[in-house]
Amino acid sequence: MLRNISYNNPKIKKEIEAAIGKPFTLSQRFKMNGIGSSKLWITATSIEIHNLLILDKYNNVCNIEMRPNGIIIGFRSLLESYGLIIPYWKLKIYKGKAEEYSLYCDKHFIKIRAKKDDKSTHKFIKKVINYKVDHLPSQIDDL
Repeated sequence: MLRNISYNNPKIKKEIEAAIGKPFTLSQRFKMNGIGSSKLWITATSIEIHNLLILDKYNNVCNIEMRPNGIIIGFRSLLESYGLIIPYWKLKIYKGKAEEYSLYCDKHFIKIRAKKDDKSTHKFIKKVINYKVDHLPSQIDDL
C-alpha cells in the first residue's frame, strides 16, 4: 500500500503497524547492526509512483526501513513524504539487470541501482532477504 506519511496521522500509523508491525526497539536495532538502508537511486517505478516522482525536478532517491513483518520504502515528492508499505509475505525481490534490484508488491514496484562497488546496498538487500526468510510463517510443504 502506498501512503502519504508526511504528517502524524494516527489512522495511517495504526494501518502501517497492523500491516508490518511497530518499529524495532533501540536494542534490537543494535543487535541487527541497523535497520535502514543508505540512499538508494531509483531507476524505474510503477505508474502510480512514477506520477508522484515526476512532480519535481530533484533526483529520485529512496530508502528502506525494516520492520518486524515488512519494509517501508520511503521517498519524497515535492514537499511530501511517501511510503510504500510491503509485508514480507508480499515482498518479491529480483536481481534482473547486473546493477539493479527490483522490489515488487502487488501492482507496485521500485527498481533501485546497485553498482558493483556499492557494498552497503548489496549487504542491506541480503539482510532484508535473510530476515524475510527467517521470519516468514512456515508453509505446509515445510513440515
